[in-house]
Amino acid sequence: MELGRDGVNLRAIGTVNALTTGRPGEAARIRCPMWAGVGSEDPITPPAQRDAFTAEMQAAGVDWRLVVYGGALHAFHHPPVDHPVVPGVGYHPRHAQRAWRDVLDLLAECLPVAE
Repeated sequence: MELGRDGVNLRAIGTVNALTTGRPGEAARIRCPMWAGVGSEDPITPPAQRDAFTAEMQAAGVDWRLVVYGGALHAFHHPPVDHPVVPGVGYHPRHAQRAWRDVLDLLAECLPVAE
C-alpha cells in the first residue's frame, strides 16, 4: 500500500490485516486495483480504521475492495505457532483459505498469464 501511495507503478496491491491510512491525497497516487482483507473481530484493525481506509480509497478514486471475514481475528491467515500469542490474534483456517483465493483472483485479474 505504501509503494502505491508513493506512486510506484504497480499492477496490483493486496494486503491481509494491514489497513493503514495515509496522509491526505496520497491514495490518489495508487493507479492499480487494491484488495484488502481483515477479520471482523480484529482489535488491531477496528471498524473505525476500516471506515477511514474505505473513505480514503473512495475519495481518491482507487479501484478498491475490502473483504471483512466474519468472526476472524488479526492474523487469521497465519497458522498457529508454538509460543504465546498476542490477544486478538488467531488462526481461522476457513477464512485463511478464502483470503488466499481472493488474492489469487486479484493476481489473475491483474497479471494475466499469456497462453
